[in-house]
Amino acid sequence: MARTTRLLASLAALSFVVASCGGSSDSEATTDGALKTIAAGKLTVCSDAPYEPFEFQAEDGTWTGFDMDVVRKIAEANELELAVTVQPFDGIWLAPAAGTCDMVASSMTITPEREKAADFTASYFDAFQSLLVRKDDAATLNSLAALEGKTIAVQTGTTGETFAKENATKSKIQSFDEASAMFLALESGQVDGVLQDFLINKERADKQGTSVVSVKFEDTPEQYGFAVETGNTALLEVLNKGIAELRDNGSYKTIYDKYFIG
Repeated sequence: MARTTRLLASLAALSFVVASCGGSSDSEATTDGALKTIAAGKLTVCSDAPYEPFEFQAEDGTWTGFDMDVVRKIAEANELELAVTVQPFDGIWLAPAAGTCDMVASSMTITPEREKAADFTASYFDAFQSLLVRKDDAATLNSLAALEGKTIAVQTGTTGETFAKENATKSKIQSFDEASAMFLALESGQVDGVLQDFLINKERADKQGTSVVSVKFEDTPEQYGFAVETGNTALLEVLNKGIAELRDNGSYKTIYDKYFIG
């Protein structure tokens, strides 16, 4: 089950104390700013997966998706192997400080609250909130006002949850730990809509065929970023440099087109 943000914060603090008292040299920061990772030769990524089309596993078990392809390219450029550890989204930006991973790649919006507990890369992706409903309801459930008195599913700890609580005050907001649980709740009629990032909802609608995005909230621009432990400037610089190089050499566009064009 998902941990609460408060619990993760406590674990993060505990892990910091433990790390300060000793442990593997692979996980200790160096004084000269050189890049260190928690596992030698690997870049360990925390992610709330699956979350298609950004992070999921192919049939052969290989991690794929937009985020994973971008991070793998950066890892390989630094002679590191991509390793992924899955955990719930709520409070996931605290995971690097807890020693669970080196960084977070989980379609995560950069927000002031999250920046208080982690350092973020430059934005690598623009996103918008959206409303997913069953096809039969698309003509009528095409605004937040139309959902008055109805139930909206959101994922715990996300900007979608925040947006719903602030803007759909006359609807019932039901939070789920996992994105897959929200979609199943919609299909079973347990909820009337899913408020989630546009491309996530679109991916579900395109693949499932029983739902449709009835609203894309164009006035809710958000920017995704990768997160590292506060003060981990070496890794932050590697990631920012990697993002810039992928944009410059055309690899970013190739990866983007793979998942979002056509």
